[in-house]
Amino acid sequence: MSLDKAYLTFIEPSSTGGKPGGAVAVNGRGKLEFQFNPKEYTVAKTAEWKRKSTAGAKTTSPPQFTGSGPRTLSLELFLDATERGGDVSEDVDVLFACLVPDPTTLSKKKPSPPFVQFGWGGRVLFVAILKQVSAKFTMFRPNGAPIRAACTVSLEEYGADDKRQNPTSGGLEVMRTHTMVAGDTLQSVAHREYDDPTLWRVLAEVNGVDDPFRLPPGTPLRVPMAYHAEPGR
Repeated sequence: MSLDKAYLTFIEPSSTGGKPGGAVAVNGRGKLEFQFNPKEYTVAKTAEWKRKSTAGAKTTSPPQFTGSGPRTLSLELFLDATERGGDVSEDVDVLFACLVPDPTTLSKKKPSPPFVQFGWGGRVLFVAILKQVSAKFTMFRPNGAPIRAACTVSLEEYGADDKRQNPTSGGLEVMRTHTMVAGDTLQSVAHREYDDPTLWRVLAEVNGVDDPFRLPPGTPLRVPMAYHAEPGR
């Protein structure tokens, strides 16, 4: 049995408060795959209650429910470049880039960072905004380049209407699955889905495909419903 890697995918933010778009590139990356699966992650949710103050009352008034808070997810992500070469700065910069406005929303005068979605194997959690990233660099090359880091990541649910949610996961259905058949290639799938065969690299990255020419029939392929990337991003 192969080991599924946890990952973060990046989603085009909504500039109007509506439904998020499809996949988007952040620093040229459509997906950040974890090198090491998290040993744990925490999902939390709060309920909002309000009590009316009554002067002179000996007991408190009963609480009134006023709404639900968003779900939150926190986890720790380990990065290590000791064997693969280079350093971990690029991965950390991708996470930090999710905390600044996406250029497409700046032009619409409604700045919003990219949305993210945490997935692991067949389980995909809710669409979220990245609230906080903390990176602790713990090992360096002789020239000072960081080669190991522990990143603490906090996500907060975007909070779309229920009618726009995937009833099986609670998140927006921004991806679907295509099963490869005889004659299929990543280029042909990209051409069919996006009218652009050159976007096969997006499919390869989202699915962690190292060799795009070795995808036997029956291979499941995650396909973002849309792909948007600004030139040079």
